[in-house]
Amino acid sequence: MLKYTSENITDVVIDQMATTTDPRVREVMAALVRHLHDFAREVNLTPAEWIQGIEFLTKVGHKCTPLRQEFILLSDTLGLSALVNLLHDKTAIEEATQTSLLGPFFRENVPMMPPGAQITKQPQGDQIVMFGHVSDKQGKPLAGAKVSVWQTSEDGRYDVEFGEAIDMRGVFETDAKGNYLLKTTKPLGYYIPLDGPVGDMIRAQQRHGMRPAHIHFLISAPGYRELVTALYLKGDQHLEDDVVFGAAGDLVAEIKDADPNNPLPGHKSIQFD
Repeated sequence: MLKYTSENITDVVIDQMATTTDPRVREVMAALVRHLHDFAREVNLTPAEWIQGIEFLTKVGHKCTPLRQEFILLSDTLGLSALVNLLHDKTAIEEATQTSLLGPFFRENVPMMPPGAQITKQPQGDQIVMFGHVSDKQGKPLAGAKVSVWQTSEDGRYDVEFGEAIDMRGVFETDAKGNYLLKTTKPLGYYIPLDGPVGDMIRAQQRHGMRPAHIHFLISAPGYRELVTALYLKGDQHLEDDVVFGAAGDLVAEIKDADPNNPLPGHKSIQFD
């Protein structure tokens, strides 16, 4: 009978999984096992530490609800979400808008809104017009593209942190020229949710836990790759040290007091194509 050692156990496990018929599943699982085992050997992981890690991941799972995804938050704060996006962007065959993080606060079944509608139900500060166009890689306008947006309130909280009512988000459709138009209010930079196991990890690492002010976008059109991105507001103090590594220079936008291109004059505006 084979005697297991700390060195041969990895190959034994991978050999047993070699019957996996899906080649991509076989490749991914073999690499996962190799790296997990190498990690345990590198840090000389103790049984107590292994149990502690299992308990941490269990708490992450328990914190997840239909309105909160703690595992996405964990992936974001470890930089894994950003890495996956960067790897995906390398496969693009065209120069296009850079991706950004989906984040843990995305919601399905958000209602469609008419052009120019205000996504904040009870705006407190200045209303901001957001406008721009959606095009393909040749610059051809995409009519009928779905533009989904979501953001925090003016005090830095998402609607799911208030309750189940949908607010500060909406889905818009581009017109025949690929243009979209909506109104919003200025989002605020915020602490990621720190009341769960990911928050415990952030505090243990003595990280600030802050995200710069931003507005999420998810854009889709038949026959095109879906785009998940965001814009980040110029001047935010955490653009350089975003706790989830999502901010990028190409995605920084400026709120303008008077823009001659603004289709709704009299309001501050952001143009984002």
